[in-house]
Amino acid sequence: EFDLISSSSSGETTPVSPPLSAGRIFAICAFATCGGYHGYLQVKVDCSAQRQNNLSINIDFGYPFRLQQIHFKAPLCDTSREEVVFLNGDFSAAAQFFVTVGVLAFLYSFFATFVYVFYQNKYLKNNRGPLVDFLVTVTFSLMWLLSSCCWAKSLTDIKAATNPTEVLLLIASCREKENRCATTQEPLWSRLNTSTVFGFLNAILWSGNIWFVFKETGWYKTGQRYPSRTSSRKRSNDSFGPFRQDSFTESRGDYDKQFERQASINQSQVSFSLPETYLGKAVIYERENKVASQGPVIFVNEM
Repeated sequence: EFDLISSSSSGETTPVSPPLSAGRIFAICAFATCGGYHGYLQVKVDCSAQRQNNLSINIDFGYPFRLQQIHFKAPLCDTSREEVVFLNGDFSAAAQFFVTVGVLAFLYSFFATFVYVFYQNKYLKNNRGPLVDFLVTVTFSLMWLLSSCCWAKSLTDIKAATNPTEVLLLIASCREKENRCATTQEPLWSRLNTSTVFGFLNAILWSGNIWFVFKETGWYKTGQRYPSRTSSRKRSNDSFGPFRQDSFTESRGDYDKQFERQASINQSQVSFSLPETYLGKAVIYERENKVASQGPVIFVNEM
């Protein structure tokens, strides 16, 4: 459903196309769930030498997921010293790209709504507004799809890099069999999984809006106003061909009837003659092989 409806010159109402309320909501959910994430991992080290027992190690990480900069201190069971351990991987590029697309889509949705409400005449003038809107919508649909795929792949790598088993292998004391190490708390991934889902939902939403934006452009209206010559000729032949054939047959039949009626009238005029009731010998002047005239017949009496 769309928030705004624009009226065309013909009186029909057409929906205003690009992403409005749904686009804003999904964009906020996408970049908020990713950009505001904070993960927490806790492990416990139990040294067999009884020098240091049940030592808890807290590991915090979050956006933009530059894990190679995340470090923590782990005890060395054979000595009283500690070592500094760093996580592996840098996934900031995919995460920042995903969040950037979400913020830009959110801002464009507000800008588009403002233009549709207050500057609709300028938006439709010279067909520039719909064309720009169409290109921006196509661009955002591709960016949402690309950023969502990249972020989904990076999220899988983040889960692997922060896996408790992998983190324990980074600690030197945990690689020794006589020491015991365990995980007391693991990070929650539901929020980041939700961000990936919202990313693909935005890609579907913006891709579906391409059709509605295209209907507002001059390309679609030109195709509707000027159909192809072949299709129009075919439709005219199909619709008017039988009517023309029937009209020609009917007019030809009327002409034959009229011709027969005229021939019968001429024949009756040729054979028509007045009865001879006058005194004297009547002489009738008429032309050979021609139809007698319709005027009065002159009789001459011989004296």
